[in-house]
Amino acid sequence: MIKSFLNLLCISTLVFSSEQIVLVVSDDFNTSTAKLACYENGKQVFQTIPVNLGKNGLGWGIGEVAFTHKKGEALKYEGDKKAPSGVFKLKSVFGYKKNLTLAMPYRVATQNLICVDDSESKEYNKIILARGNEKSFEHMRRKDNLYKYGIVVAHNENAMKNRGSCIFMHIQRRKGIPTVGCTSMSESNLKKIIYWLDKDKNPILIQIPKSAAKEVKKQFPELKNSKLLL
Repeated sequence: MIKSFLNLLCISTLVFSSEQIVLVVSDDFNTSTAKLACYENGKQVFQTIPVNLGKNGLGWGIGEVAFTHKKGEALKYEGDKKAPSGVFKLKSVFGYKKNLTLAMPYRVATQNLICVDDSESKEYNKIILARGNEKSFEHMRRKDNLYKYGIVVAHNENAMKNRGSCIFMHIQRRKGIPTVGCTSMSESNLKKIIYWLDKDKNPILIQIPKSAAKEVKKQFPELKNSKLLL
């Protein structure tokens, strides 16, 4: 088996720790559905949740921890309709309500709030107030309410060109309907997670195909008893 380390501008797992882990595991790189479980200090806090991934499954993204990967496994790129696989910080929450009492930074998704997905832009992969000269972006306040509540996934934080942008955890369109690169679920389940997250506990998302389970258990031993990693 040929393996190589992804050059992902990562930090060492020896200095990276989190009290809160959102774990998402799919059957393989090509499936668009997965299971999610939340852990605090190694203990699962909610029942396992069904979620939807990108229409084209997963691709290795740019996050906090370097995983080994087999030759031929896809990387995450802009517009590939893949959700990023890897370990990512969960830094903030957004939504339509003006006031939410949360333990996470919260931003109201106003009509002029956008996320820039133009790989050539200096604002690539950033959530900003629209100036009117942006070439490609998505509105953070949608008519379909998919972003009524959402969590920002810190994928590709250094905005590496064409490696993917605007990755969120948000409300699903319908059960089993894939996304274009985010992770979606029912509104009730998403709200449970949002109200549980605490910035002081360094929450992270670990999103992987089951083939990476063994490596996750090595790097995050507190997850060694997770049923999703069996």
